[in-house]
Amino acid sequence: MTVRRLSAFLSFLCLGILACGGCSPAAVEPSGPSEPLIETGKVPINEKRPIGISVLTLNNPFFKVIADSVTADLAKEGYTTIVVAGELDVAKQQSQIEDFIAKGCSAIVLCPCDSKAIGPAIQKANTAGIPVFTADIACLAPQAKVVSHIATDNYGGGKQAGEAMIEALGGTGGKVVILDFKQAESCLLRVKGFKEVIAAYNEKNPDRKIDIVAELPGDGKRENGNKAAEDALQAHPDLVGIFAINDPSALGAYVALEKANKTAQVKIIGFDGQDDGKRAIRDGKIYADPIQYPERMGQLTAKSILEYFDGKSPPAEQLIPTELYRQADGQKDESLSK
Repeated sequence: MTVRRLSAFLSFLCLGILACGGCSPAAVEPSGPSEPLIETGKVPINEKRPIGISVLTLNNPFFKVIADSVTADLAKEGYTTIVVAGELDVAKQQSQIEDFIAKGCSAIVLCPCDSKAIGPAIQKANTAGIPVFTADIACLAPQAKVVSHIATDNYGGGKQAGEAMIEALGGTGGKVVILDFKQAESCLLRVKGFKEVIAAYNEKNPDRKIDIVAELPGDGKRENGNKAAEDALQAHPDLVGIFAINDPSALGAYVALEKANKTAQVKIIGFDGQDDGKRAIRDGKIYADPIQYPERMGQLTAKSILEYFDGKSPPAEQLIPTELYRQADGQKDESLSK
């Protein structure tokens, strides 16, 4: 075959290939399932994608127990979790939620750093079709949609704290301060319940009133509780009681009392029932705690997520009652290390 004929033959062959679909190789079908497009607003939950968990802080053992128990129960059904903490920074937690959305998580569990400010981030998850569950701390932003809120009955626990304060003071009354954390809905409810019980007591005992002289920001931290208690003692040397919204701030307050030699004068009521708090109650440093059950909270959260995946509708709010824990309970509590 001459060069001219060979060239003509090759040109004819290429034209034939072009007529059959072009000279580029045929597209290859992917061998596995493609990643979902979050922008479509649909995340397939039946693929057992990870569940994102963002708690308030991991410096407080209470929230670690919640995350651990959610993780353990979901693992039994083949789900993994991504556990992070906002560390009291709502901007950081918002970024974490956006990361969960980008990863295509099957669901999101939150212990909000700020009950109102977290709303827009939850709305982004709503738009992406990812169900959101809150544990311990509720979202108070009206436009944000949460499937179920699982928490301690914080209002009921606050009332128990008020009853414990009345008991601790032996009916004598006096000046009391509250170490609060106003960014968390759960703590607002604790203070509300506490105040209502004290108000009812004062109405019946006007000559022995318990006077709430200040609400100071303990922020749920030892160091902040310590500073707030120091300030309270300076402003009110005759202080007789402190209600702290959790154990870390209560333990910080005790250090301030110790430094001021006023541990006998001032009674502390905490809230939580962590091991450190229980030991302090056993040792007489804290008078009592309404104790809550973070493990149960995590288990109920996991159960609610699985129910939702099965097409069921868990209750919008699920509350776990507290129990009042006093020194006698601590002295017979075998779970506390010596």
